[in-house]
Amino acid sequence: MTRKLIAGNWKMNGSLADNEALLRAVLAGLPATPTADVAVCVPAPYLAQVQALCQGTALAWGAQDVSAHERGAYTGEVSAAMLRDFGCRYVIVGHSERRQYHGETDEAVAAKAQRALAAGITPIVCVGETEAQRNAGQTEAVVKRQLAAVIHTVGHCVSEIVVAYEPVWAIGTGRTATPEQAQAVHAVLRAQLRAATPSERRVRILYGGSMNAANAAALLAQPDIDGGLIGGASLKAEDFLRIVAAAA
Repeated sequence: MTRKLIAGNWKMNGSLADNEALLRAVLAGLPATPTADVAVCVPAPYLAQVQALCQGTALAWGAQDVSAHERGAYTGEVSAAMLRDFGCRYVIVGHSERRQYHGETDEAVAAKAQRALAAGITPIVCVGETEAQRNAGQTEAVVKRQLAAVIHTVGHCVSEIVVAYEPVWAIGTGRTATPEQAQAVHAVLRAQLRAATPSERRVRILYGGSMNAANAAALLAQPDIDGGLIGGASLKAEDFLRIVAAAA
């Protein structure tokens, strides 16, 4: 059975003082050998701090975005090689906030996933539908289209990615897909991966829509939910640790 993955997404939050307090509390509460993989994806300016605090511990770290370009005249961009320099194990690509606020297309997300893989970093590829798309019965078509772009671009390397299903209507709203709603979409994604690679069971599919300490156990009990991409709850050590415990 694949180990579950609990990955925190701090989004644009944090300070040097707050980060240290949060990480020390998380590290103090983590078992020496957790039964799940645990990571935090942090704003790029804090990668050096997080690397220094987490090196040699059970807590992995990653970034929240990566450039589709290898290097060059791309002011403000951060390359995969730079992330690798800071020991990043993961990078989030295609988060709904990037798609919505920065106009990232499926093709752009796929290019970023490919760039991360080439640098030895695991991309956490986010897919998900808006409330309007769900109400129109388009959920399955939307998530399959978003994942298909990545499968097409990375080819046989698709078994090396992590997928995160994040219904856009449930992100930061306090609303959560029911375990049954989430499982239904995860099953669709699992079938799509099965058609693309014989190693589909290696691909972890995380749920990323307002998972918290109260609902984590019910969501993580579903057969195709392999972990969580945690937003707000990852900023509170006690809540984050309770979610990690639920993934045991």
